[in-house]
Amino acid sequence: MDKGYLVIIGGAEDKNGESEILKEISNMIYEDEILTIVTTATEYPEETGEKYKDVFSRLGVKNLQVVDINNRDIANDEDICRKIEESNGIFFTGGDQLRITSILGGTRASNEIRRVYEKGGVIIGTSAGASVMSSTMVVKGNDNEPPKKCTTKMAPGIGLLDKTIIDQHFEQRGRFGRLLCSVAENPQVIGIGIDENTAIKVHPDLFFEVLGSNAVTIIDGATIKSSNVSELEQNEVLAIVGVTVHTLPKGYGYDINNKEVKRLKG
Repeated sequence: MDKGYLVIIGGAEDKNGESEILKEISNMIYEDEILTIVTTATEYPEETGEKYKDVFSRLGVKNLQVVDINNRDIANDEDICRKIEESNGIFFTGGDQLRITSILGGTRASNEIRRVYEKGGVIIGTSAGASVMSSTMVVKGNDNEPPKKCTTKMAPGIGLLDKTIIDQHFEQRGRFGRLLCSVAENPQVIGIGIDENTAIKVHPDLFFEVLGSNAVTIIDGATIKSSNVSELEQNEVLAIVGVTVHTLPKGYGYDINNKEVKRLKG
């Protein structure tokens, strides 16, 4: 089976204007297909679910449903899992990424979401819903600080985008240092920092294009020549030599498998 698409949004996407990112998602859901909004991450599921239903309806999505999976019993419920199975797109809202992984991890609902992706569907996540896409996710860390050892807490994500760490609200919250430290501790992965109102659309071959008004930062740890991350005491400032960094706005793309930046034709 061919994998589908991932749309990973850095948060605070435009919902009221031209809504470029959400419009792109709407165009990926055909007229007879179902987009399911999963509100697990948020503490305000009704308000958040209705907000996204209104936006996607305005943008032309005909078949919308909201599922509030707020405990593991619901995540194994037959009716809920049937709704996910019937879906062609899954949209994870923002909130707390640990709610998504701790409530959904190892459940029938989680398996069905993966099957939607593996059958060619589209999985979308914004903010916390973006962080969970990677195999290793940032749970918390210090914003607007230089990179320091042991200040970033990480946990397994749902792993739809392997060999990556994704961070969101990236430039706006000053998260370069914490993503850099995350990559220094896990140099086999690619760090992807996504700004607000910005997204990556990941194709089945793991090439992604940048959408939205700001930028995506790529931190490639494979080229690191040396770092002192294993020598540091907690909270000491990191030294790192030879890391590769790219900053990519709309009009650029990146091949994750081959680690190549590509400029797209306008």
